[in-house]
Amino acid sequence: MKSLKIVAAIVATMGTLVASPAFAGKTLDAIKARGQVICGVNTGLAGFGAADSGGKWTGLDVDICRAVAAATLGDGEKVKYVPLNAQARFTALQSGEVDILSRNTTFTLTRDASLGLSQTAVTYYDGQGFMVTVKSKIKSAKQLKGQTVCVQSGTTTEKNLTDFSKASGLGIKPVVFEKLEAAEGAYFSGRCVAYTTDASGLASTRNKVAKNPADHVILPDLISKEPLGPMVRRGDDEWTAIVKWTIYGLLEAEEYGVTAANVDEQKANSKDPIVGRLLGSTEDTGKLLGLDKEWLARAIKTTGNYGEIFERNVGPKSALQLPRGLNNLWNKGGVQYAPPLR
Repeated sequence: MKSLKIVAAIVATMGTLVASPAFAGKTLDAIKARGQVICGVNTGLAGFGAADSGGKWTGLDVDICRAVAAATLGDGEKVKYVPLNAQARFTALQSGEVDILSRNTTFTLTRDASLGLSQTAVTYYDGQGFMVTVKSKIKSAKQLKGQTVCVQSGTTTEKNLTDFSKASGLGIKPVVFEKLEAAEGAYFSGRCVAYTTDASGLASTRNKVAKNPADHVILPDLISKEPLGPMVRRGDDEWTAIVKWTIYGLLEAEEYGVTAANVDEQKANSKDPIVGRLLGSTEDTGKLLGLDKEWLARAIKTTGNYGEIFERNVGPKSALQLPRGLNNLWNKGGVQYAPPLR
């Protein structure tokens, strides 16, 4: 009998621990003190992270930063954007220069296990491809045997190119550049037969840099898996959870039809318990993250759900015209899948 009482006490204690509010964590404390989320972004990749002539930042990665700022600070505009090249991005996050790296960065074992950083959630499932000129008449990556290919150093792209060349016996000649702009410029000037990076990046480059986008074609071959998403510093589990669950919340919002336009109406009138939980009208999930109960409702109202973010920045109706593909929800033929927010 005494043993049963001890077990019951332990179970009760565990239940209390599970339901307890989270501590804010040092990163969130610092963000609240300065009143700003500092976000590391691309130096200029249309559709993902780029500033216009007036200094306004837009893109899928940028919207993730805005959503996190809305969730934590109540205002999606309270973000400082720090443009980072491929070589500087991890150091900037490690050193504390930025709070979050939202910069089309591939999740890999090495990056997860050896950089002192934590991967959060995938915001774009991509794969590495090749762009060539239409006049080259190249239809497949296998036709690049012995050819020059422009590539940026310090990226998974460079290693993937080498691996693909060796595995396929193609003897591709990489022409390596430290800066993205230099690699792009070399390709468009004719120094390389092909240019390689993530397929989404190829579409962005073709749209933004090419004098006539129709003169260039992206080959159908994909030679790698490139799950892209934000990273944060390891050691602050509370901040990792906030970033991760903000992304999951945007996915869940799309699945249940909550949009930027209807979030207030849904919060007031929806009888769906899941929607009520998402928007804080029936349950307070925010206390588990060190936030208030309307954290996710604010994020959705700021950026829209994941589908809205995708469509606006990179989707078929955007300048990039990328198909939803793998980035569709799991129940619509894609692989985007949010764990339950409960």
